[in-house]
Amino acid sequence: MPTRTPEEIRASIEANRLELGESLEKLRDEVEQLTDWRSQLAAHQQQLTIAAGAGGFVLGGGVAALGSLLFGRRKRKARRAAAS
Repeated sequence: MPTRTPEEIRASIEANRLELGESLEKLRDEVEQLTDWRSQLAAHQQQLTIAAGAGGFVLGGGVAALGSLLFGRRKRKARRAAAS
């Protein structure tokens, strides 16, 4: 096993330290980019609009169906049929 001189070891440590610093800076930039919700919103505006429309349609349909069950024609028809 070849032995390294103290200068080679120091140079290796310094190179590793610089590489680690660059990696951390790159990671910081990536995390900042991924957690920036405003840019994510702008980048995916069409998909979010479609999802909001579909969600509103489903929610509205659910509310309408529930209202129909509670207060709608089905109950009135059932009452009329029972009264006849």
